[in-house]
Amino acid sequence: MSANRTVPEVVMTSYNTLAEVYEWLISDAKLAPAEFAASFDDVLSLLPSNAHVLDCSCGTGQLAVGLAGRGMQVVATDASEAMVRRTAELSEEYGASVRAVRANWDELPDHFEDDTFDMVFCVGNSLHHAEGATGRVAALESMSRLLHPGGHLVLTSRTWELVRSRGSRLDISDRLVRRNGRDAVVVYRWEIASQWEEEHHIEIAIAQVDAAGSVLVRSELLSCWPYRYDELAAELHQVGLRTERSTYDPEAENYTVVARKG
Repeated sequence: MSANRTVPEVVMTSYNTLAEVYEWLISDAKLAPAEFAASFDDVLSLLPSNAHVLDCSCGTGQLAVGLAGRGMQVVATDASEAMVRRTAELSEEYGASVRAVRANWDELPDHFEDDTFDMVFCVGNSLHHAEGATGRVAALESMSRLLHPGGHLVLTSRTWELVRSRGSRLDISDRLVRRNGRDAVVVYRWEIASQWEEEHHIEIAIAQVDAAGSVLVRSELLSCWPYRYDELAAELHQVGLRTERSTYDPEAENYTVVARKG
């Protein structure tokens, strides 16, 4: 590792409030760690046995724990201390061996040697929290450095072309989501800036209903900097990653990109 590295700062919003109720934001199909990992079966087939894997936007740890359950050597990082704590708790609950570390993307090379991992995951629509093109490229460069030559980055993203076309708005879930014996309604409030490169905001609120009918609301205002798919593809190439697979569809809500180093 270089001791005198200078990289642009990568901004991440905290998620410390949402970390306590984050399971209400995970789909039913991916709530169990094994099922979350199974959703990536196609890319996991690229890995050697006992692979070294980094989940660098680990959230509450469902993917990291699911990968560890398959015998992989897993490190999970997140910018939120609360998310890292919840990942460690989930690992303990499942008896999974996961090393959980609090780190921003730009801090990753301070924690791990270059060429350490066979695969790096950056999933859950996380990359838009990097501040603009400069911050995004810095984040991708950090991830690329940690991959073995021939290793893969797996990234999921919202289709921001669609998000921006809908403008500022309030999205209220039309159904109650049940987690841990409690129901909640999930609300997204979108603040869409006039220009792509400007700071946008998403406020996420989770309104929980207890047995007595009382409502407890937890919310967090998150900063984000959207990007076009073509920009992302060019930035991956800029940091030495070649796109091998992509599910991008301009009419779909989300997509996955798998990029190879070298």
